[in-house]
Amino acid sequence: MDIRNITPRYAVSPQIEPQDLAALKAEGFTTVICNRPDAEIPPALQANAMAAAAAEAGLAFHVIPLTHQTMNPENIAAQKAAMEGSAGPVLAYCASGTRCSVIWSLMQAGQMPTDEIIAATAKAGYQLDGLRPTLEALAAPKP
Repeated sequence: MDIRNITPRYAVSPQIEPQDLAALKAEGFTTVICNRPDAEIPPALQANAMAAAAAEAGLAFHVIPLTHQTMNPENIAAQKAAMEGSAGPVLAYCASGTRCSVIWSLMQAGQMPTDEIIAATAKAGYQLDGLRPTLEALAAPKP
């Protein structure tokens, strides 16, 4: 596993496997969020298989599949609710961890300075400088 911490309570990772879930529990994670659509992966890694492995490991599991088209306010709110409802640290995964980093960044827009958001993801290895205009637009006061 390639776990990259964005904050003490939120980490991201490229695709994980069912056998990784017990190790995640042992590392202190309490919730796993799958941001990867099933259409991208073989059945052994799809959400139902991962949810069963998460339940066996004693982890909460949420499925919020993300694509460019589904990075919308509803999914941002769902990701935020899953994070806020977690009893402890959250691991979100997708193909590379980028979508999980982008949605976290969108959740933070208006909550923390854009420079800090971009720095937090960069420290984890995700260069999201191109997201700056979107983050600033989301953070701008509404008329």
